[in-house]
Amino acid sequence: MILVTGGTGFVGAAVVRELARRGKPIAAMSRNASNVTARFPGLDIEARQGDVRDADSLRQAFRGVETLINCVQFPGSPIENKRRGWTFEQIDCQGTLRQVLAAKESGVRRIVYVSGAGAGPDAAKHWFLYKWRAEEAIRASGISHVIVRPTWVYGPEDVSLNRFLGFARRLPFVPAFGSGRQAMQPIFIDDLGRILAAAVERDEVANQTFEAGGPERMPMDDVIRTALDVAGRRRPILHQPVAVGKLLATFLQLLPGPPLTPDAIDFITHEAVADNAALERVFAPKLTPLREGLATYLPAP
Repeated sequence: MILVTGGTGFVGAAVVRELARRGKPIAAMSRNASNVTARFPGLDIEARQGDVRDADSLRQAFRGVETLINCVQFPGSPIENKRRGWTFEQIDCQGTLRQVLAAKESGVRRIVYVSGAGAGPDAAKHWFLYKWRAEEAIRASGISHVIVRPTWVYGPEDVSLNRFLGFARRLPFVPAFGSGRQAMQPIFIDDLGRILAAAVERDEVANQTFEAGGPERMPMDDVIRTALDVAGRRRPILHQPVAVGKLLATFLQLLPGPPLTPDAIDFITHEAVADNAALERVFAPKLTPLREGLATYLPAP
């Protein structure tokens, strides 16, 4: 049995559907098992309930699991909500450590972990440090593993690129923080789903780490312009200084459900690129150009 934790999320659901297409026996874990049934109508997906903040629930959810795919993200990521424990430390780091312990107790034979391009021991941002610590726990577990570090993932359900398109529908311009010149290498969600599914099946990828980005590098402004063009909308991009965004976010983060935080401003204005050399050598994936990926789900103009 393959268990996808975070299985109803953006990345997790893509992996579940790809594994189902390949005829694999799959369970998906969510904080509420009923969400699994609602998420995958018509698919034979076993629903399991578990919370990465609750070790006992993980022990129950991991019973009979041979392969674990950890796609867990906290709601609203990358906007942390410390009041509810939805942070990179509690979910990405401590949540992964609890999953590793439950996996060892349950006899899991392989862990596939969705990390992030930029994770490392000397990372300047805390979200990459916590991803790195999660990776290190997996490496030290003694369990066969594959770590995949994607860049910025886009698709029909992403909350980042689609937010810019939402602005374009409501405003005569698209607001964006920063210069728009940071390098981006967006990867299509379907491509990432295929890579993660292949990581389950192939023995030669064991105990390796792979960065995964799309086939094109471009400035952030070009990503937004491409999306606008595919959607048939002409809007200028109105840039706001990062400092302005952080000042605004300083006040917004005081709300019960903060729509923005200063750290989130850094997250969305940071470059997101990958070294695909190892990925291409081992997986040889067919990576979808941005315009082609967008055209699969954006309405034609």
